[in-house]
Amino acid sequence: MSKAQRLSEKWFRLLLWIIAIVFAGFLIGLGGTLVKNLPLVEQYLTLEDFIDRPAAEQARQESEQQRRLAQDIRDTLDQARLKLEVARQDSLAARDSLDAWLASRRATQQSSRDAELLQRTEALERLKNAERSARAAVEAEQQRLLDAQQAAGRAEQRLQELEKQARERLQDEVQRQELKVFLYRLALTLPFLVVAGWLFARQRRSTWWPFVWGFIFFALFVFFVELVPYLPSYGGYVRHAVGILITVLVGRQAIVALNRYLERQRQAEARPDAERRQELSYDTALARLAKKVCPGCERPVDLDNPQIDYCPHCGICLFDHCGECQQRKSAFARFCHACGAPAARP
Repeated sequence: MSKAQRLSEKWFRLLLWIIAIVFAGFLIGLGGTLVKNLPLVEQYLTLEDFIDRPAAEQARQESEQQRRLAQDIRDTLDQARLKLEVARQDSLAARDSLDAWLASRRATQQSSRDAELLQRTEALERLKNAERSARAAVEAEQQRLLDAQQAAGRAEQRLQELEKQARERLQDEVQRQELKVFLYRLALTLPFLVVAGWLFARQRRSTWWPFVWGFIFFALFVFFVELVPYLPSYGGYVRHAVGILITVLVGRQAIVALNRYLERQRQAEARPDAERRQELSYDTALARLAKKVCPGCERPVDLDNPQIDYCPHCGICLFDHCGECQQRKSAFARFCHACGAPAARP
C-alpha cells in the first residue's frame, strides 16, 4: 500500500481485497464442481470392457477346471503313496522273514521244509507284485497331475495373452479419453482465461476492480490447478509441447510489453517537464519517491542529496521551492510541508 493513502482508504482497500479473494473462492468452488461433474466424459474404463469375453471366460473355466482336477489328483496321489508305503513295508517284512527262515533252514539242514520255502517265496512274490502295482498307480497319478498342471498353465497363458491385448486397447482408449476430457476442460476454462486477460488489461483499475481481480484469480486457478493435472501425457510430448507453447506466448507478450513500456518511457522523457508531471498521479509519484526512484523514469535517484533537484536520467523536476516561504519541497507535493501553502500549478 502507498504511504500517501489515508488510513481509512488503506482499510477500505484491504476490505476490497478480501472481497476479491472471497469472490474468487466462490467462483473457484463453482468452477471446480462444474469441471468435476462433466457428464459421462470421464466414465471409468476397465480391462473387462476390451477383453474377448467368450475366449477369456473359456480360458478361466478351463483353468479353474484343471486346478480342481489337479487338487483331486493330489488327494488320490496321497492315498496311492500311502498304499505304496504299506506295500513296501509288507514286502520288506516278508523279505526279512524269508531271510531269517533261510538262515534257520541252512543251520538245521532239514530238506522236509522245501514245500514251506516255496510257499514263502510265492508269498514274497505276491507282495512284490502288490508293491509294483502300487508304485505304478502312484506314477499314473503323477502323470495325471502333470497333465492337469500343464493344461492349467496353457489356459492361464491364453488368458494372459487376451489380457495383454485388452490392456493395450484399454491404454489407447484411456489416452483418447484423457485427450477428450482435456479438450472439454480446455474449452471450458480457456474462455475464462481470455476474459481474465482482457479484464487485466482494461479493467483492473476500474471502479469494480475487486470483482475484476476476483475473476482473474479464479481464471488462473481454474487454468493452472483444475486443468493442468488433466493434461494428457503421451510420453511427455504433449506436456512439454504445451509448456513450450505457453512459455513462448507468455515470453513474447512480456517482450512486447517491455518494448512498449520502454517506448512510452522514451516518449515521455522527450516531453516537457510540466506536462510529464501533470500525467503522473499523486499517489504514484509519492509511492515511487518512497522507493527512492524517479517518478518519471523509475531509475534510482539519491533523494537525500540536497543538491539534486532534477532527475539526472530524464530531467524531470523532483524538488522546487515554496512560493510563500521558499522552503525546498517535493515538486509533487500539493502543499508546502513548512507553511502549508498550496503548491503552484505548473
